[in-house]
Parts: sequence; structure tokens; C-alpha cells
Amino acid sequence: MPSRSSEPPERPPHVTAGAARVPDALRTAAAYAWRVIVVAVAVYSVFAVLGRFHEIAVAVFLGLVLTAVLRPVADLMGRFLPRPLAVAVALLGVIAIVLGVFALVGAAVAGERTTLVREFGSGIERIENWLEQPPFRVDPEALTDVQSRIGQLLSSHRSAVVSEALSGAGRLVEVLTVFALALFCSVFFVHSGDRQWGWFCNQLPLGTRERATVAGRAAWRTFTGYTHGILLVAATNAVLVGIALFALGVPLALPLALLEFFAAFIPLVGSPIALAVAAVVALAAKGPVIAAVVVALIVVIGQIEGHLLHPIVMSWAVRLHPVVVALSVVGGAVAAGVVGAVAAVPLVAVVWSVRQALRKARLSGSTSPSGRERPSGPESPSTP
Repeated sequence: MPSRSSEPPERPPHVTAGAARVPDALRTAAAYAWRVIVVAVAVYSVFAVLGRFHEIAVAVFLGLVLTAVLRPVADLMGRFLPRPLAVAVALLGVIAIVLGVFALVGAAVAGERTTLVREFGSGIERIENWLEQPPFRVDPEALTDVQSRIGQLLSSHRSAVVSEALSGAGRLVEVLTVFALALFCSVFFVHSGDRQWGWFCNQLPLGTRERATVAGRAAWRTFTGYTHGILLVAATNAVLVGIALFALGVPLALPLALLEFFAAFIPLVGSPIALAVAAVVALAAKGPVIAAVVVALIVVIGQIEGHLLHPIVMSWAVRLHPVVVALSVVGGAVAAGVVGAVAAVPLVAVVWSVRQALRKARLSGSTSPSGRERPSGPESPSTP
């Protein structure tokens, strides 16, 4: 009579013979696969909805940026002024600063218009002579042919140019509408954003309120830290570029510094693109030597930004690997253009910080789903 230990183990009643032949690795992969598919469908649905209402999404994003900038100022002035007056003064102050900078740039461009036309005309001739000499040895007739072809192209597509200008005017109206909505949202966010978030959390089921509060606190801390840090990076880059271009005698130093300020909001790629534009201007106006100096400036500012400023930014927010930053910028640009490239990195940083905060809260097990503290110990399971 065979021993009891030699008998095959009994198969659980819910496991069929076909399921028993499926390897464990395949079952695990299938379980993860359908979860990944569900997450991918959810992400695609969110981006599809945002794509349908991208103006509103951009306005809310800009409103949050303004709130991150203005909230500390409004809180400081709120110690001496009523809250509505403090919000109004902070918002009007920012609008006055922005309009003043653009007016200063416009006045600088208008004042240098005659000089710019003369310098760019001579600069183009200098570039042509430079290309005709060794090592390039470009045929002079080819350069003349290029100029004539550009003129013919513009004259033959005059109607298309006019229609593009009209569509650009329509886009300008959309941009102004988005900015107006962003200002409108920022007024209420700065004035009573914490109460609005508290009201939203109170509408959630009782078991998710505490997690929503933890996630919102972590998201806002990361977003404000990143916004303050990237403003520091942009302002530092703009000041360095403006001083360097002014010292080199490159025209349009102030507009190019402003371009560098806005380009710095796109990490890794924004500043080199803006400085490449400055190098082209320097090449046309001052020749290849000054342009080479501007190119060297690209390397120097890139090193300062990459090794000094961005570590400070990420220490205020969430430290992301450069590969993650690059992939986020490219993915955001593919999904939503320039706006996507600007918003991708803070979005990834916020998502990661929320995930880390929720994971820490779950592991600590210091709060119950209802938000009440509960004693720690072996009898107190962790929050799911």
C-alpha cells in the first residue's frame, strides 16, 4: 500500500486542468497586461478630453502658475491689507511689470530699427563673401539665385501669406482669451484656493478624503517648488545672456534676453535654441568671430544651468533623472506642442511626488481612511 506522502497533492476545486498547464510567468504577465491596457486607455481618454478643451486646460495651467507666483506675495501683503485688496495689488503689480517689460522691448526694437536694417544688410553680404571663400567655395550665382527664388516665392504665394497673417490674428485673439481666463482663475485661486480644495475633498467618499488631502498637499508643494525654481533659472539665464550680448555689441540684446527667459521654461532644449537664434543674429550683424563667442556662451550657460541651477530647482521640487526630463519634454512637445513641452516636466514631477506621498502614507499607516488618527501597533493594519 503506497504511503500517504507519495500521493499527488489535491488540486484546488477552482483551478481547472487547462489553468494548471499555464505557466505562472504567463499568468502574471497577463494580469499586468490588462492593467497596463486599462491605464493606457484612461491616459488616452484624459489627453483626448484635454485636446478637445485644450484652451481651458492651458488657461487653468497658467492660472496655477500665476497662483504659485502670486500666493506668497498676496500672503505677505495680507498681513497689512484686506485679503481681496492684497490679491488685487499683487495681480495688478505683475500685469504692470509684464506690460512694462514688453513696452521696453518694443521701444528698444523701434529705436534700433534703422541700425538693424543697415547692419543686417551688410551682415548678409559679409556672410555671402564668407561662403564664397575657402573652405566652402559656394558659387556666387547660387546665392543670387537663392535670393531671387525667395522673392519669387513670396510674390507667388502672396495670398497664402495674407491668409496666414489673418489666421495669425485669429490665433492672437485665442491667446488673449486664454490669458484672460488664466487671470480670472488665478484671482480665485490666490484668494481662496485652499478653501476650494477643501470643499472638493469634502465631496469625495469618506474613505478617500485623507488620501486626496495628502496627494493635493504633495502636488501643490512640488508644483510651487518647480515654478519658483524654473523662474530663478529663467531669470538668471536671461540676465547672463543680456549682459553678454550687450557687452559683445550684438543688436537686439534685450529681445534676445527676453526670448532666453521664455525658452528656459523648456528644460534642456529651450536655452540652446534661444542662444542659437542669438548666434544667428550675431553672425549676421557682427560676423563669425562674435558668433563663435555666442556659441561658446551656449556651452557656458548650459553648464551653469545643468550643474548648478537645475539641481537647485529639483531640490525644491522632485529630483528627476535627465533622461526622464528629456523624454517628458519630447513627449509633451509631440502631444501638445510648445505648451506640452513646458507643462510636461512639472506634470511628471507632480505625479511622482503624489505617488511617493501616498506610498509613504500607506506604509506609515498613521491615519485611517476616514482621516482619524489611530494607534500604531500590530493590531492596526496599514491603509490600503
